[in-house]
Amino acid sequence: MRRADDGAAVVDFVLVSVLLVSLFLLVLQVGLVLHVRTVLVASAAEGARYAANADRSPADGAARAKQVIADALGTRVADSMTCAPIDGEELDGQAVVDVRCSGPMPLVFLPIGAFSLTVHGHAIKEGP
Repeated sequence: MRRADDGAAVVDFVLVSVLLVSLFLLVLQVGLVLHVRTVLVASAAEGARYAANADRSPADGAARAKQVIADALGTRVADSMTCAPIDGEELDGQAVVDVRCSGPMPLVFLPIGAFSLTVHGHAIKEGP
């Protein structure tokens, strides 16, 4: 004798599993975005500190930032990023080196379009 609710557990399992897997992938994607953003901020700051040395130019800092991004996230992500020095910045009368990196954020699990992220790092310029 068959009951009316035979097979309901399978349907419930499938519906709950789809929801849980989607939630898990969303949390993973948010973690990935936060990790990439943190690496980009640290790379821009490292590039600015490198360019702030007395014997370096701001363009050296932008190149250093791209190198750090490539080391941390891979060359594919680094090639999609644009790092550029911003000249002529001052903070309280001190010359400041500013390195800005921008580019598309890599999305793995979300089927939405890519969004762009811009970060910058700055350091006080050494020298006379």
